[in-house]
Amino acid sequence: MTIEILTQKAIALLKSLIETQSFSTEEENTATLIEGWFVENKIPFKRTKNNIWATNKYFDKNKPTLLLNSHHDTVKPNSAYTNDPFKAIVKDGKLYGLGSNDAGGCLVSLIATFTNFYAQENLKYNLVIVASAEEENSGKNGLNSTLPIIPPIDVAIVGEPTLMNFAVAEKGLVVFDAVVEGIPSHAAHPNDNNSIYNTIEVLQWFKDFKFAKTSEALGDVKMTVTQINAGSQHNVVPGHVDLVIDVRVNDAYSNQEIATILQEKSPCTKITPRSLRLNSSSISVEHDLVKAGIAMGRETYGSPTLSDQAALSCQSLKLGPGDSTRSHSANEFIYLAEIEEGIQIYVELLNRVII
Repeated sequence: MTIEILTQKAIALLKSLIETQSFSTEEENTATLIEGWFVENKIPFKRTKNNIWATNKYFDKNKPTLLLNSHHDTVKPNSAYTNDPFKAIVKDGKLYGLGSNDAGGCLVSLIATFTNFYAQENLKYNLVIVASAEEENSGKNGLNSTLPIIPPIDVAIVGEPTLMNFAVAEKGLVVFDAVVEGIPSHAAHPNDNNSIYNTIEVLQWFKDFKFAKTSEALGDVKMTVTQINAGSQHNVVPGHVDLVIDVRVNDAYSNQEIATILQEKSPCTKITPRSLRLNSSSISVEHDLVKAGIAMGRETYGSPTLSDQAALSCQSLKLGPGDSTRSHSANEFIYLAEIEEGIQIYVELLNRVII
């Protein structure tokens, strides 16, 4: 099958995916559509919950393995949509619809690329493709749940919209719940230990605090207080204020190191990480994939946004058609030309590395 035919079939699959609801944890029907692709192309596959995965025909356990991964779940459409989010609309070279950009275009491009290489013999790498679920909510039944089942992975390409530039590193994420305490009292009486007033200095500490280690690819750790909650009625001084802190972690720290630093240094009475599993990701600029991409004229950068790379312990690269700034936006779209270019670049990249 030619690249041109694969591309047209990939676009047709994307249109079907757009018109099939697939919110995180509700991807049963899009998983079935993806199964249909593999059936049509006579490629054996397996389904683990709503994750569909396959290996190349001549898989050899003595060779290193390259994972191709993107997700088919979506967020819920926001209220600013004027188009029907579940209708695939083509207009002025754009394909509109929920999940078109994040990450349907990436997913169908990687599926087409895998299909192109599926039956080729004597590849330098094995190929495994996983069309994964529950990426948008970092759920327990997504890519992470397939890793103990699929063959061990040496390196990965994760499909997310990057304008086909190479995200050679990605920030991790730790969300903290923190408590600022005081003495509860009636609002009419003096109180020198008002938890809300105590929060002023705490917020200033979070605003001013800098983690010492920076990263060439990802810059500084980014820490932001994103939620504050306190009080139950107007005449009661609350005994505590609850904060939520969002920390985007560069590759100079592990998530555990970030937690330890904040638990030792922050002025909060209590600060607790919700999870430490969404670590930063990176790939060496000396890896053959990156060197091939640079030779092809692609740019490299560090990404501040989270993806399924966080589930991987191997080196990984984020790369895909579309633009991250369109993700989760109203009237989401991807250019058809971006999908065409994406498949061409994926295929050329793998031709340079695995042939």
